[in-house]
Amino acid sequence: MIPQWLAEKNNYVPKKDKNSYIEKSIFSIIKIISIIRQNKSQDKLVYSINPTLKVISTILNVILISLSRSFVYLFILDLYVMVNLSLMDKRASKRIILRACIFPFITLIALIPSMFYGNVYNSLLLFQKMITTIFLMNLLSHNTKWSEVCKSLKLLFIPDIFIWTMDITIKYIVLLGEYSINLLYALKLRSIGTTSNKYNSLTAIMGNLFIKSYKISEEMFHAMECRCFVGEYTTKMNLTFKKIDYVYITICILLVSLFIYLNY
Repeated sequence: MIPQWLAEKNNYVPKKDKNSYIEKSIFSIIKIISIIRQNKSQDKLVYSINPTLKVISTILNVILISLSRSFVYLFILDLYVMVNLSLMDKRASKRIILRACIFPFITLIALIPSMFYGNVYNSLLLFQKMITTIFLMNLLSHNTKWSEVCKSLKLLFIPDIFIWTMDITIKYIVLLGEYSINLLYALKLRSIGTTSNKYNSLTAIMGNLFIKSYKISEEMFHAMECRCFVGEYTTKMNLTFKKIDYVYITICILLVSLFIYLNY
């Protein structure tokens, strides 16, 4: 005899649910991780330049931008940035342009009261400096591997604790990002048809991330002890320049000369 409850049809229909917040969170985390893990092709022109030269040039240009009082010099740097963007992938160049425009425009809106009081030149100069600086830093991050940036910073006598902190931060963003994606997918699958408890579970996800980060930090500490790592980075100086490196050095010298001519 078959029980009556086995003979009944299962007509369960889950309630309408909203997963937009979880889906947007998953998409944003995946986007950040994909940007960090993107493969930088070494065949292209901008990637073949010596990374140490690129780091030194970017730092020098940022210092000169902060000291400059000439719009002409900043516009020429913008042209230099646009040429670099034209040599990159369209998707990466669009991402850089979008990032370089959002925050400076927010700053420009905040500077509107100062412009009404007659401080127009300095406000527009600050706006232009922010755009150019963000462009240069994004170009460096997209055209240079992070490991090469760490080596270059070590050659510039940057303290090891600063390099170690930045290196571990990037790796933790990837590890905890992947772990949070799994937690969000689990929350999405196990809360079908329930809307009230879903948002309350986000605090539990944050707590799990904190516990996971604590466990990872302990495991990393023990791994460093086993490998006798004392926080010191060692690297060798790469002085083998190619033709494109000499062209890059020439452009940097011209930009520095232009800064001296227009500002002094």
